[in-house]
Amino acid sequence: MKTNRQFITRHPFKLGLLISAIAVLSGCSTVQKETNAVKSVAVQPAADAGFIEHPELQSRPTDLPFQKVWIKPGFDKAGYQELVVAPVNTQYMQQMDWLHQLSSASLLGGVQKDIEELAQYFHEQVVNEFKHDPKHRFQVVELASQHRQPALRLELALIEINPSQPALHAAGWLIPGGGTAAGVVNQRRAAFEGRLRDLQTGEVVATFADRDMQDAGPLDLTRLTWYGPAKGIIDQWAKQFVQIANRKPGEAVTDPTAFTLRPF
Repeated sequence: MKTNRQFITRHPFKLGLLISAIAVLSGCSTVQKETNAVKSVAVQPAADAGFIEHPELQSRPTDLPFQKVWIKPGFDKAGYQELVVAPVNTQYMQQMDWLHQLSSASLLGGVQKDIEELAQYFHEQVVNEFKHDPKHRFQVVELASQHRQPALRLELALIEINPSQPALHAAGWLIPGGGTAAGVVNQRRAAFEGRLRDLQTGEVVATFADRDMQDAGPLDLTRLTWYGPAKGIIDQWAKQFVQIANRKPGEAVTDPTAFTLRPF
């Protein structure tokens, strides 16, 4: 669930009216198709991190769930049968402000280890979603050297994970003197940037970026780790990659439900 907390805090009534208007005009069964339009008003994309070489070429699509997309003119995914999923890049995560507020070297080391594990989880989820795709759109190839048919390489970078204050409290990450290790953080946000590359030519044929916010209760006992909410976001991204790979010309792919509003 993508949300712009500032917009929601200042204009909850306006956002509610917008969602209600869509439901009335379009019919409840089609509200899902309008969620991209609603979120374009309420969502603040993450700043460009640098993983994408030419972010200025990207625009905000109305038929895809990601906030920034560029597709090479004339690119046709139908000509590719295999997919390589590269290890997820985490170098841009190290630039997060809250990460550098950790006062303990041991805590910082633990968080960095968690980030690497989260990147591995992201990679595994994407691979598993494509392997278990009922339509078998792409054959997943473990190594680029193993491909035998025209192939694409999916390259992803996690650029932001913002834990909530309750999660940090539950983990016991307290700054000496009180407060959490990231006292200014109170959002369950995650963001990524991605590239799609022709494996034979090395040319980048598409780029995309997105930021999401997990709508989880602050006392969700299944997600007491600081990065727990991010896994739900990653799960959704992985599913959306497959949906986009399978979509027909003119078909829209959106987030599954209109988002709800939670104050914490």
